[in-house]
Amino acid sequence: MERPFDAKSLLATLTDLPGVYRMIAADDRVLYVGKAKNLRKRVASYFRDRHPSPRIALMVAQISRIETTVTRSEAEALLLENNLIKSLSPRYNILFRDDKSYPYIVLTHDDYPRLGFFRGATDRRATYFGPFPSALAVRDSIHLLQKMFRLRTCENAVFNNRSRPCLLYQIKRCSGPCVGLVEAGRYAEDVEMASLFLQGRQQDVIGRLSAAMDQAAARLAFEQAATCRDQIQSLRQVQDKQYVDHGKGGDVDIVVAVEERGMLCVNLAMVRGGRHLGDRQQFPSNAGISANPASTTNPAGWSPHEALTAFLSQHYLAHPIPLRVLVNVPPADGDLAEWLGEAAGRPVRVAEARLSVERVWVEMAEQNARLAIAARRSALSRQGLRLAALWAALDFEVEGGREARIECFDISHTQGESTVAACVVYQGGGMRKAEYRRFNINGIQPGDDYAAIRQAVLRRYEKLLTGDAAAPTLILIDGGGGQVSAAVSALEELGLAHLPILGVAKGEARRPGLETLIFADGREPLQLPSEHLALHLIQEVRDEAHRFAVSGHRARRGKTARTSRLEEIDGIGPKRRKALISRFGGLQGISDAGIDQLTAVPGISRELAEKIYTALH
Repeated sequence: MERPFDAKSLLATLTDLPGVYRMIAADDRVLYVGKAKNLRKRVASYFRDRHPSPRIALMVAQISRIETTVTRSEAEALLLENNLIKSLSPRYNILFRDDKSYPYIVLTHDDYPRLGFFRGATDRRATYFGPFPSALAVRDSIHLLQKMFRLRTCENAVFNNRSRPCLLYQIKRCSGPCVGLVEAGRYAEDVEMASLFLQGRQQDVIGRLSAAMDQAAARLAFEQAATCRDQIQSLRQVQDKQYVDHGKGGDVDIVVAVEERGMLCVNLAMVRGGRHLGDRQQFPSNAGISANPASTTNPAGWSPHEALTAFLSQHYLAHPIPLRVLVNVPPADGDLAEWLGEAAGRPVRVAEARLSVERVWVEMAEQNARLAIAARRSALSRQGLRLAALWAALDFEVEGGREARIECFDISHTQGESTVAACVVYQGGGMRKAEYRRFNINGIQPGDDYAAIRQAVLRRYEKLLTGDAAAPTLILIDGGGGQVSAAVSALEELGLAHLPILGVAKGEARRPGLETLIFADGREPLQLPSEHLALHLIQEVRDEAHRFAVSGHRARRGKTARTSRLEEIDGIGPKRRKALISRFGGLQGISDAGIDQLTAVPGISRELAEKIYTALH
């Protein structure tokens, strides 16, 4: 018989220092991870006579033990808490999976700086502006800057080897620095004005352009004056569109949490340099929202205050923290601004909107969150109907309360070369890209798709035997009876023959809507009508598996094509190969280079350059 958890004994041993606590159930599952300024006081708050939330009371009733970790500071506790939440996914924590990095605009520090799209870790070799909420927002801004300031966007490998201007020069989106069609001083001025614009100093840019236009007109350089006039008009059009601009510039994030009919959404809107760049919506991945899209309840009982607090702490430990964060509800953790300030190394203001323009920003973000909830509810409802149609068409029963999980395999190769297998996952009404897997297939006869499928299935599901992976509700195989038999053989070897498998054989002329479904249990093949909802779901998952496999195969084949011939040349190791590809952009560029150009690459002697030239010609 289990002994009840002795809270008093635990509290007597806890410290008043900051740290992280983990509430653990009898089966060793982590129920909840939290941070605290004062561990003893924070943990004691859970063991009061009455709990304000039934969810907390239910969690406390399951506690078997509590483990704590003392940290040196509150910021360190915040970081540790979020790392544990992401790695353990506790049932009673609200989790936002926002692992994708945000894009930036980059201005390099070359003699003629390049304007470009950037995603990843920043460094000091360039100036970065952002982050932006989406790649579309970055590309729109780059297009606008090209139109106004005509900065180059080509990579150095292209820029350094051009002999005549490209199409962008012809359509007046680049000033042609690659072939000396613009003076270095004039190009530097355009770079400076683009930088000022990205910092939100549009009035400074307009002032400089107005002065330049007047000077050009005074010396009768009317073509230059007209160029300045066009730039000013473009800037004013941008200002007119940015109706949320309050004229003060600066970086502000607007974060709102909205609950509507049992569904929670957090909307992040970004204002950079006084310009509203767009929104990004996030839905908690384990907030206890009902799997039934028609449900109007939130079983977990999370409030917008709690969702907002969870998002702010998780998001800003992975992304830059602005000076101000506007919210629509006060965070559940009153010390959050202090925690974030310590993490950022400077004060961070987290507050509700006060000024009229700030209230407009918040209202816009709330409206976008409501629209996202409506769209998600509609999509879930549609996906629910498609799943129900699939189970009915296959005469398949799903265990009650279990979320359906479909995994689909596909193989891609070119005449047996660089074979790649892909496995994609559909669960919870959508594709789970974080759980996709690719497998480089080796040790088989080239072009043997059956052996490739067998190897991929073995490698994918061997982890099920150790409990390190989730079992699928249905396995789809892109192929006919031979591929299905190979997959069944792999599962039998693993002792997982009970997992249901369905083959999707392409129809006549590979036309969508003519697919034949192949059953592994010996039933007659099934061909669904082209308008059938179940077939639409199968096609969606199958097409995503095909896309993922093809992209992996192309990457593997491209890597081989870029390096294989260089690897055959004596004296070309990884460093020299990387230097050559970086300089000339690929094998074709290296082949086109002369001996003198090859010699200019660091580490390439004339003797080695002659050897490379001879090997590639």
